[in-house]
This record gives sequence, structure tokens and C-alpha cells, in this order.
Amino acid sequence: MASNPGTPLGGGNDAGLGDSDPGPPRRRLLDNLRAQIRYLHYSLRTEQAYVHWVRAFMRFHDLRHPLDMSRDEVEDFLTWLASDQQVSPSTHKQALSALLFLYQKVLRLQLPWMGDIGRPRSERRLPVVLSADEISRLLLVLDANAAARTAAATKAQAESTTDDASAESIRRCSTAACHGLQARLLYGTGLRLLECLRLRTKDIDFDHRAIIVREGKGAKDRVVMLPAALEGPLRAHLADAHALWAADRAAGVPGVSLPHALARKYPRAAESWAWFWIFPQADLSADPRSGIRRRHHAHETLFQRAFKQALGMARVVKPATPHTLRHSFATHLLLSGYDIRTVQELLGHADVSTTMIYTHVLNLSGGAVRSPLDGLAAGPPPVPPQPLPFPLGPYPHKPPPPWPESLTSTAAPPKPTPYPNIRHPSTLRRTREPEPCYLRPQSHPVDTAWLPTISTTTKPSKHPPHCPPTPNCTVAAISAS
Repeated sequence: MASNPGTPLGGGNDAGLGDSDPGPPRRRLLDNLRAQIRYLHYSLRTEQAYVHWVRAFMRFHDLRHPLDMSRDEVEDFLTWLASDQQVSPSTHKQALSALLFLYQKVLRLQLPWMGDIGRPRSERRLPVVLSADEISRLLLVLDANAAARTAAATKAQAESTTDDASAESIRRCSTAACHGLQARLLYGTGLRLLECLRLRTKDIDFDHRAIIVREGKGAKDRVVMLPAALEGPLRAHLADAHALWAADRAAGVPGVSLPHALARKYPRAAESWAWFWIFPQADLSADPRSGIRRRHHAHETLFQRAFKQALGMARVVKPATPHTLRHSFATHLLLSGYDIRTVQELLGHADVSTTMIYTHVLNLSGGAVRSPLDGLAAGPPPVPPQPLPFPLGPYPHKPPPPWPESLTSTAAPPKPTPYPNIRHPSTLRRTREPEPCYLRPQSHPVDTAWLPTISTTTKPSKHPPHCPPTPNCTVAAISAS
């Protein structure tokens, strides 16, 4: 087994990625993998993840073809991920799913060991939730950073002598300035980051104050509310985006990418304003599948970096990410008294058990179970501990404290209660009283001045005082002789 997964890939004639046999050309293994993923209409992110894990699996075994490997090689690779790389259970399961997809869907193999490979157990973690004050500070910092970038871009535009440089500065400034709007959309609507960045102008319905999420996670559509506080800022941002769209049309830039075959069905739809991105990228880039150089939506890493920088400036110590705003949206709605089914529909969860994870904060709010410590703090001050009026055990180093006065009294003891009159009273005999056991054995002398006075009516014993077992019930007392 090889242990160097970083070995560079070979050319088209490698054993794992190509075919050197003469004959009609065949597609490489990774190309077959991509074709099968697209045939099943998996997302681009799933395609990239599966290709990554299959490539890493083959590099781990010195570019051997998967047909030449079996269960042992798969388990060795997964063990290396879990033990040496210490990946999370979700990453472990993703790598296993990629390899099972390779063998079952691409290589068309149904081997018995595929169902025997165990999947790691993933524990459900509580989501990180920001408070309202932390979110307010975070948004203020994002707005302040955007204002600073706008001032720098304006200064660069004033010092520039060419129109192209100033236009480029304005475009970059507009991309950075919308981070505050993106954060407000994430927290105000519960969108995922990519769902927010992939919004198009046709998805905003100002009349009904609604946002339509197209092809979200799991290729599902849903409708969320449009916050009234964002209507004005969103209209102003759309005006800037329309200016960028008009500049692209004047420059002859190809239209934006369209899902499926809509570009063939509606040839001019890609260049229309309705399909333009709400958050366009400042620079043009090549399409990952078609290779056409066009304008895409803003890349998610731009907002992630700005969000991380704002966390430090806002003094938020929680390990938050942009997805934390979605967690905060759901949690704050539940705290406001909204039904969990409503929150489930807004989040787009298929099962309500996924939404139930946000109810953990209800147990920590003001109306939850009160700690008993708070009850102690609200009551009277605690009483300091008092010394006990009697000894608790032997005192080898110092004499014990005196006994209470009630125990050292010389008054005559009360008369014992007569035995109950049962059946034959004349045959009953009283048991003899046990000898006192106040003194210790002679091997451990101790000062006896503090001991109580022993009654003189007790018959002296020939042996040192000790503690014999004493009958402690009526039957034992009657039968004792």
C-alpha cells in the first residue's frame, strides 16, 4: 500500500486515469465519473467533491486502477483518512460515498463487500447562535468597512487619468460594499450563502415582499419573506447592478449562465435583465463547464473573508461563519413564538427533526428551567456551619469537647416501659441490661474525666468494658436470658 497521496498525476497513459491499449479511444476514468454525475443531474459541488476523492484514492495507491483494488484498499484509504488525517465523520462519509458511487455507478460493480463497509457515526452538534447585540455589532462593522472601501475607491477614481481604471475601482467597490446587504439577507431570510449569491433579479417580488429561492439545496424551490427594512437598500443596489449589466451589453460580453438547456430554448434570455445576478462578480471568469468567459455571481470566499474580518473587529468570540446567520434566524424566530412548521418551510428542511435542533435555545432562555443556585442567591444569606455538640469519633491528638449537659446529668434514669402482656405474662423474663461501653480498651488509654457518671446500681464486670451486641427488637429481648 502506498502512503504518498500527493504523487502528481500522470498523463493520459497512466494506469489509473487513462488507457494505453491500442484500439478506439475511450474516455478516461475521471471523465466517465463526471459524465455519470451529470447524467444523474447532481450539482457541480457534488461533482467536484467526488472527483477529488476518487483522485485522492488513486493517488494513495500509486495510481492503480480501481478495478485492480477491492475492499482492503478502500478500507486502508478510509482508515488513513480517519486515523492519520483525522477528518470529521461527515468528511469520512463523503469520501466513502464517492468511492461507492465510483464502483456502483461508473464501473457497474455490485460486490458483496460494498454493503459491509461501516459508516462512521456522526454526532449531532448544537449550532452556534449569535445574539441580537452581536449581530448588530457585526452589521455595523461590515457597513463601516464598506464605507472605508468606498472612500478609497473614490480617491483612486479622482487620482486616475483613465476611465477604465476608475470604472474598475467602482466595480470592485460595489462588490465589497454589498457585504452588509448580503449579511442582512442571510439573517433576515435564513438563506444559505450560495442561495443568496445565486439570486437573480427576477427572483425578487417587491409587490408581495417575497424572495423565490430557485434550486436550493436538494434542487428544491421555496419562498421566503423580503424584510421591509431591506426594500430600500435592495432597490438601490439593483440600480448599481443594472448599470453594470448595461455596460456588459454595450461591451458585447456573453450573457450569464442559465440552468439546463434554457440557453438553447431562449437564446436571448442569458442577456436579459431578468436573468442577471443581483450580486455580480466584478471580474469576468471562465465557465467551469462550457469554458465561455462571462460574468458570474460573486464568489463566496469574498464574503467569507469580510465576515471573518468583521467578527474580530466586532469582538465576537464565538466561532461563527456566514451559515451562523441562518442558525440565528431560525433560533430567533422560535424565540419570538413562531411555529416550528413555519420555520421548517422557511429553511427548506425536508424533515422537521432537522429543524428541531434549533429548539435547544428555548431551554436556555428566560422562561426555561430555573437553576436551584439562583434560588439560593435570591434567598437569605447562608448560615455559617456550627460545631456539633458531641464528638464524631476518636481524638488521638487532642481531647474531645465536653458532652452535653443532658447526657452528663446524675438524675435517675426513667423507669423502663413494662413488657406487653401477651398470652403468659408469668413466663416472661426481663433481659439483663448490657454492660456500659463508654470506656476504650486498656491498650488505648484516654482521659476519662469527661465521661458521664455510671450508675452504681450496675453490677461490676470482671472483664474490661466492651460493646457486646444488644437485642434491638421485642422478640430478641424476650428470648434473651
